[in-house]
Amino acid sequence: MISRMTLGLKAFPRVTAGGSTWKPWPSPTAKMVSLTDFQRIGVGLVGFGIFFVFFGMLLYFDSVLLAFGNILFLSGLVFIIGFRRTFTFFFQRPKLKGTSFFLGGVIIVLMRWPILGMLLEAYGFITLFRSFFPVAFGFLGSLVNIPVLTKLLQKLGGSSSIV
Repeated sequence: MISRMTLGLKAFPRVTAGGSTWKPWPSPTAKMVSLTDFQRIGVGLVGFGIFFVFFGMLLYFDSVLLAFGNILFLSGLVFIIGFRRTFTFFFQRPKLKGTSFFLGGVIIVLMRWPILGMLLEAYGFITLFRSFFPVAFGFLGSLVNIPVLTKLLQKLGGSSSIV
């Protein structure tokens, strides 16, 4: 059965299984995540921070871009989840090792030792977010409909020890 979806003035045919009518996504009953203005600013800051860190790595570990990306990333994190939650996340007793490596790496990058600082940051980041990786890989696996990639992501998400 063919139903029609209208976007603007153009109609595109859509084949549906079982004769059900096709509804455009997102459905009116879908719950969207609402963000405050500060959280939207934080998402932008985190995005620009990640961009500057990757751009700094592409330009042979340019210390200014890496430092700027680190500052934007951390300030964006504060904007998204708040100062108190950020502080309690980084300074939990089990996460002090990862926090010290991550923040130590940020300080080393600010002191213009970018390669050593990024190595310390990477180790600290992996140590801090170790428990989050299986959730993220599982989420990515549910989004992708490519069978080989789904199996790979499920294998990576199933392992509990990432070193």
